[in-house]
Amino acid sequence: MAEASRWHQGGTLKHEPHFRKEVEIRTTLQELLLYFIFLINLCILTFGMVNPHMYYLNKVMSSLFLDTSVPGDERTNFKSIRSITDFWKFMEGPLLEGLYWDSWYNNQKLYNLKNSSRIYYENILLGVPRVRQLKVRNNTCTVYSSFQSLMSECYAKYTSENEDMADFGLKLNTGWKYSTPSIDAPWHWGFVGVYRNGGYIFTLSKSKSETQSKFVNLRLNSWITRATRVIFIDFSLYNANVNLFCIIRLVAEFPASGGILTSWQFYSVKLLRYVSYYDYFIASCEITFCIFLIVFTTQEAKKIKEFKSAYFKSIWNWLELLLLVLCFVAIFFNLYCNIQIFLLLGQLLKNTEKYSDFYFLAYWNIYYNNIIAITIFFAWIKIFKFISFNKTMSQLSSTLSRCIKDIVGFAIMFFIIFFAYAQLGFLVFGSQVDNFSTFQNSIFSQFRIVLGDFNFADIQQANRILGPIYFITFIFFVFFVLLNMFLAIINNTYSEVKADYSLGRRPDFELGKMIKKSYNNALKKLKLKKPQTDENSKDMKSGDLAERARREGFDQNEIQSAEQMKKWKEGLEKKYYSTGTQDDHQPVTQQEFRNLFLYAVELEKELHYISLKLNRVMRKVSGLPY
Repeated sequence: MAEASRWHQGGTLKHEPHFRKEVEIRTTLQELLLYFIFLINLCILTFGMVNPHMYYLNKVMSSLFLDTSVPGDERTNFKSIRSITDFWKFMEGPLLEGLYWDSWYNNQKLYNLKNSSRIYYENILLGVPRVRQLKVRNNTCTVYSSFQSLMSECYAKYTSENEDMADFGLKLNTGWKYSTPSIDAPWHWGFVGVYRNGGYIFTLSKSKSETQSKFVNLRLNSWITRATRVIFIDFSLYNANVNLFCIIRLVAEFPASGGILTSWQFYSVKLLRYVSYYDYFIASCEITFCIFLIVFTTQEAKKIKEFKSAYFKSIWNWLELLLLVLCFVAIFFNLYCNIQIFLLLGQLLKNTEKYSDFYFLAYWNIYYNNIIAITIFFAWIKIFKFISFNKTMSQLSSTLSRCIKDIVGFAIMFFIIFFAYAQLGFLVFGSQVDNFSTFQNSIFSQFRIVLGDFNFADIQQANRILGPIYFITFIFFVFFVLLNMFLAIINNTYSEVKADYSLGRRPDFELGKMIKKSYNNALKKLKLKKPQTDENSKDMKSGDLAERARREGFDQNEIQSAEQMKKWKEGLEKKYYSTGTQDDHQPVTQQEFRNLFLYAVELEKELHYISLKLNRVMRKVSGLPY
């Protein structure tokens, strides 16, 4: 009956635990090899999209348009603009000089200026720059009754509902008339508002003198008013030497409180994707990526169909699904960007006398880069699925899984105290310290305090009493108490897991041993290594140990007793600590119990013998003269 139970109805042998282990090892190695090839392909694809010249192009352009000072005032540049007067000085000074390079350094003209300007002689200006402003209507806010006699105008912060769309000023051209926004144009997220496309737009000229006269005309006729809330300066460049487009946007926000807040965006992107042979190699990697994605999707679909609801109980399966979703999103963004470039690039380059809106293409290209960056991050995280078969990594993963409940409970307590301090800091220091100006800034500033990055002088100057109290108590409770509690939870759980592993609770198989075994088998098949049987190796090891024991002065009886005890120990470890029979739950036979009992008796004898020797040594030591 016992033999018959090992056979299926069809007559095939059931899977023994050792056979199941071998199948699992083989499957894991195949998955690891396939995934390793996929990861290499993904790395080539992602790093092939990044050009080191992107940073240098952004740096040189930001240095030209952000750091160049106004003539006669070395302290005023675009970053330091704080008033409307400073803004017009920048427009008629550094911006004008930066956009129009009339001649070479020896006043020799190298190209036709009617075609386009070439910034730094290497970057061709695509089309003409555009300046655009958005305004709000009057009386969009409520003036308190006591001040209505003093104020007849009130301009609120910018929202799409408060936006002014009426013509103003000279009402001659698009600079004074409202232009409706494009439907597919992305909105801009600034410091004090989210701004949509459209507004009051005027484009610059190919000629430097004509552009300067436009600036003077707008300034003298008060193009910027109290209703102005934001001004965008947009233009695009192309550098053929490195095949990169640089899309530049300079933003000046006019908050309702007064003054000007400046920001900027420099996007260096590769819109012409397939030009060189290396680009076509990257294209082949993209095709390989799609093939891998189809294979992985098919595998996960089979697993879901096989395991059903049990599939979603593993964190690694959730990571697989997340990775697949990110891959599909990346492919969607890539296709969308390529289609838009194919449809719009020719039209944008054809209109050299108008503004070429490359910002739309750069915006979606940057989103694609961000998605692919997140994808490769989680692709590397998935490596832990295979490394976890190693003993050390298995201990770490077991530690995290075992203490997750304690960490969740600790996190609730931690964030209650953390957000309480964040709200306290925002309310007390928010009006005077930049790091606490908003609730979000307050939260991130406290994380920086934990990491040691803080400015105590600003806190103390904002409130001489509550500032030091806030800082000292936050450091004490969060840094000294809560963080050490967190480390204690991890350390205590890791000690428990390590103790369990020392008792024989180890992973089913270790990746290092699997690879080493496969390597040795390959060498034996190639006849580069002589096969060695286990009995021979064991006999050689036992013979060496016996010879060494004789040289150290042990008699034959002690050696035989030690060898007998070693055999019992190996038999018991093989019976109860082996992973193959751990799940069979077989009962202990009488012979096995007798062997275990004899092993315990011999162990007790050895311990008693060691104790007698230690007592004898201690008596001799105590009898020695000092």
